[in-house]
Amino acid sequence: MERKRFIKTVAIAALMPALLLAACKESSQQTPAATQQQTYTCPMHPQIVQNKPGTCPICGMDLVPFDKSNKTASLTLGESQIQLANITTMTVGSAALSDSKQLNGRLVTDPEQTAVISSRVAGRVETLFIKETGTKVNKGQPLYRIYSEQLASLQQEYLLAVAQVKHFPDDARFQQIEKAARQKLALYDQSDRQIDQLLQSGKTDPYVTYPATVSGVVAELSVSEGQYVAEGGAVMRLEGYSQLWVEADVYPAEAAAVRVGQSVKVVVAGWENDPQTMTVAFINPVLQSGSQLMQIRGTIPNPDNRWQPGIQANIFLPMKSSGDVLSLPVDAVIRDGKGAHVWIETARGKFEPRKVTTGMENFDKVAISNGLKDGDKVVITGAYLLYSEFVLKKGADPLAGL
Repeated sequence: MERKRFIKTVAIAALMPALLLAACKESSQQTPAATQQQTYTCPMHPQIVQNKPGTCPICGMDLVPFDKSNKTASLTLGESQIQLANITTMTVGSAALSDSKQLNGRLVTDPEQTAVISSRVAGRVETLFIKETGTKVNKGQPLYRIYSEQLASLQQEYLLAVAQVKHFPDDARFQQIEKAARQKLALYDQSDRQIDQLLQSGKTDPYVTYPATVSGVVAELSVSEGQYVAEGGAVMRLEGYSQLWVEADVYPAEAAAVRVGQSVKVVVAGWENDPQTMTVAFINPVLQSGSQLMQIRGTIPNPDNRWQPGIQANIFLPMKSSGDVLSLPVDAVIRDGKGAHVWIETARGKFEPRKVTTGMENFDKVAISNGLKDGDKVVITGAYLLYSEFVLKKGADPLAGL
C-alpha cells in the first residue's frame, strides 16, 4: 500500500512541469489574440471608440480602424508623405506685429450740407415747381409760389406810406413810417427790385415766388399744392452730397484704441481699389440704444456724387503690438473646442502637437503669447492634414493629452 502511494506521488511530481509549461504556452497564445483586437473610431469625432466596424452615431461617417495601444503624441512621416501633404515649416522669432482692426460702418448725409426751405409768410401754396424727391436744384431756382393775404396787406401799407411822404415831404414822421413799411417787406424776402416794381405799378400782388437758397437734392417734400402753411412752416428739405459722414460701430473695449484726430482708412463697398483717408472727428460717449456699441464719425469727400448715403463701408483702424511678439501665419494655428494648437517638427519627419495661447490677430498673422519660444520649428502649411492623420492613427484629439 505504501509502495503504491509512493509511486503515485512520484508520477504527479514528474507530470507537474509539463502541465505548467502547457498552461503557460496556452496563456501566451491567448494574450496576443486579446492584444491584437481591432478598435475603430470616427475621423471627425475621436471620442467614439468601439471594437467592431460601424458608423458614427453623431455624424454617420464610417468608422476607421486605429491602434489604441499606440500612446505616443507624435507622428512620423516619410519624405514622400511630407511632399504629398505639402508640409512646410518655419522657425519662429520675435518681431512687432501690425494690425488693422476692421470696423463696420456706413455712409450718411452730412447735416452741415442739409437745408430746410421754410415759408417766410403764412399763406396757401399756389404752385410747386418741384413736385418729387430726388430732383436736383440749383441756388436761385424757383421752388414754390405762395398766395399771402398778409403780404398783400403789407404791400398796401407801404403804398399808403409812400403816398403820405409825397404829400408831406417835410414830415419826418411819415418818412419813418415809409422806411418801416419798406423794412417789413424786406423781412418777407421782398427784394429791392420787387419793391421798386410795386411802386411803379401801384398795385398789390399777393403772390410771391421763393427761390432755392442753396443747391442740393430734394430729400423731402412737406407740402402739396393748395395746402396752407404757417409762417416758418417747412416746405421741403435739400441735401448736399459733395461730402458725406462715415459712421462706424465700435465696442467700448476697442474705443480706447481710437482718438479724435486719428487718421483711418475707409473702403466703400464696390470701390475697394479707391480707399479714402478719414480723420476721426467725433467719438460718441453714449452707447447706441438697444446695443453695446459706440459710434465714431468722420467726413470723406464725395467727388461727382459717386456714393449715396446708406452704402456700407469698412473702416480699418491701425493697431500695433506693444512690443516684439512671436507670430505665425493664421493657417498654422488649428482651433477647436478644446483650444488652439500648432505642430512642431522635433526631428526630420517627426511632428508633435503643442498647445498655444493666441493674442492679437490680423488678416494673415496671429500673435502667440504662450506655448512657443524663439527657434521652434513650426508647421505653417499642411497642419490640418497632420491633425487628420493624428486622429486617424491615434483615435483621439491632439489636445487630449496636452
